Amino acid sequence: MSKNSKVLNLKDKISGNEMDLSLCNLTEVPVRELALFTKATVLDLSCNNITSLPPEFCSLTHLVKVDLSKNQLTSLPDDLGNLASLQHLDLYNNKLSVLPVSFSQLRSLKWLDLKDNPLEAGLAKAAGDCLDEKQCKQCASRVLQHMRAIQDEVDRAREKRLLREKELERKKEAKQREREAREKEARKREKAEQKEKRRKEYNAQVAAVAAREQQKKKSEEKKKKNGQAAADKKVVVESAPKPRRSLIGLMFKVLLLLLLGLAGVAAACRLTDLQKEAMCVPVNVAVDDSLSWAREQEGVVRQLVQNLSSAAKEFLESTQASKN
Repeated sequence: MSKNSKVLNLKDKISGNEMDLSLCNLTEVPVRELALFTKATVLDLSCNNITSLPPEFCSLTHLVKVDLSKNQLTSLPDDLGNLASLQHLDLYNNKLSVLPVSFSQLRSLKWLDLKDNPLEAGLAKAAGDCLDEKQCKQCASRVLQHMRAIQDEVDRAREKRLLREKELERKKEAKQREREAREKEARKREKAEQKEKRRKEYNAQVAAVAAREQQKKKSEEKKKKNGQAAADKKVVVESAPKPRRSLIGLMFKVLLLLLLGLAGVAAACRLTDLQKEAMCVPVNVAVDDSLSWAREQEGVVRQLVQNLSSAAKEFLESTQASKN
């Protein structure tokens, strides 16, 4: 069956503001087609095999009266409360045990029948009997009140849940901040330790440089002291022989004067009239003996000089040959 044929069939079911789809063996509600007939505010879907209402059913906000009695409904849409214009709802003889929480939002509801449903105890007590118009109106009022209490409880539960979630989120954020603070403190401590380590290394380097400089200075001072000591020693060594040299010079001078005196005496005894004197006799004898000895030693000295010359010449020749 096409969509157009469905529309035509629905048109055949309309009478004024009422649309009668009862006893049509429906298993689903033709929501899209019903949405085209906004003037049909009364909808009769009784005596069918409908097991559930689609969520889109809650968009039929023009409905004022709905009859869903004698079907197989086990639940109603969660957004049923969107049917703000609904005043009359017949759910007689279905398989409902609970109603959606949004049911409390049906502010316009004046009439309700929930007989012959396996309602849970609290809801069944609130619904009571619906044997006449008055009881059905009381059923609507009491069920709305019951559902509002449930709504309040749900709201409180949701609020508590939100508070718990916020508290958990707050604790989570607090833990996150605490963890970040610990990490920040750890980074700060690590940075301080690294800085302290670099400072110690720097101080160690400075100390090492200072130690080397101190060692170098000590070494230079030691060398300087050693050099000064050597210089002092040299001065002492050089200055020490001076008295000795002075003594030798003095002795040499005395000896020279003595020799000159002896030579003068010998010359005087040899060349002057004093040679005949008794005191000059031994002097002249000693001079004669010395001259004789000197003449005798002349040949020996000449031979010694020749030998030394030959030895020196041989030494020079051997030295020159070894260099070549």
